[in-house]
Amino acid sequence: MTDFTPSPRELDLEARTQRFIRDVIIPYESDPRFQGPITDDLVQELRGKARVAGLLAPQVGTEWGGYGLNHRETATVLRASGYSLLGPVAMNCMAPDEGNMHMLERIATHEQKERFLKPLAAGVMRSSFFMTEPDGGSGSDPDMLKTEAVEEGDHWVINGRKWFITGAEGAGFGIVMARTGGHHATMFLVPLPDPGIVLERVMHTVDHTMPGGHGVLSLKDVRVPKEMVLGAPHEGFKYAQVRLAPARLTHCMRWWGAAQRAHHIATEYACRRQAFGKTLIDHEGVGFALARNEVDLKQTQLMIDYVAWTLDQGSRASTDSSMAKYTCGETLFQIVDRCVQVLGGRGIVDETPVSKIWREIRGFRVYDGPSEVHLYSLARRLKRKAATVTSASPT
Repeated sequence: MTDFTPSPRELDLEARTQRFIRDVIIPYESDPRFQGPITDDLVQELRGKARVAGLLAPQVGTEWGGYGLNHRETATVLRASGYSLLGPVAMNCMAPDEGNMHMLERIATHEQKERFLKPLAAGVMRSSFFMTEPDGGSGSDPDMLKTEAVEEGDHWVINGRKWFITGAEGAGFGIVMARTGGHHATMFLVPLPDPGIVLERVMHTVDHTMPGGHGVLSLKDVRVPKEMVLGAPHEGFKYAQVRLAPARLTHCMRWWGAAQRAHHIATEYACRRQAFGKTLIDHEGVGFALARNEVDLKQTQLMIDYVAWTLDQGSRASTDSSMAKYTCGETLFQIVDRCVQVLGGRGIVDETPVSKIWREIRGFRVYDGPSEVHLYSLARRLKRKAATVTSASPT
């Protein structure tokens, strides 16, 4: 039976996170270091605050300093963290680090965990995930992977190019996906900086809350010892699935909190702003928009909780997480967009956090699979299901 009843630990962490975001993190939103790309000194300062509060990387296992939360509990805590754009950064549950921690916990050797996961979970090191490629390489379709790795003695040698690599500038290591013959791929742990990896540029994007930005990198004769293979050779595509569904879902969790923040700001404004003889919320166009937000927030919350619950039951949740990514990407953006409209002129300037949330959340409809790719995947599944039903039907 599906059960979304929150655990006492979950409720306690939610309350602590809400207080931490409200009292400690939101005041940092006016810090000059947050008016452009977020700086590493601000990241470390925020993480120091989270460490003192006992809220650093709460999602990881107790061995690594967290609380060993299941996916359902993580959903509640990460939604609360997302109420400020700086919250997930402060609490060390932001992409790509959160997804990399999840994968390292499940796949890495003990030695690899000590070297990479331990400082990553402690918030003293950042990471990146080298998957997406320019020049017709892999993007939404991983089969287009062009970066190659070949064996040379006790090393692998990697050559290729990557782009949209979040957090690469300033990262302590990268997880590099490379083709290792035929349709096989392998993941490699590469300490950074590395003489064979050159950061060509950091791309100018609409979002600024992911430390290190999004980089374009060339990899030339990068030599990686065989003990730095993550998991087994040639199993990279399989391991990517370990990361994929939970990482899609934690994006939804964090952005849900940001959308709720925008909704609260717009609602408060609509309840006090007078126009044409009454408050804005009493005008049907405004009141109905905010009412739709309430409905959409509840529906997306339930979708997130359902998929988290399915993951906790041991399911890979590939299809369900794809549905959640599509639904949350589109719906949460629409919630924030309505908030911009309700606020009017105040919504398109940085007098409130809403315009920044709008800019940041726009990318959510693209990364971790554009909405259209998820619909395409779901449509293909429908086609396969229909073919199965047809073949099983009596003639």
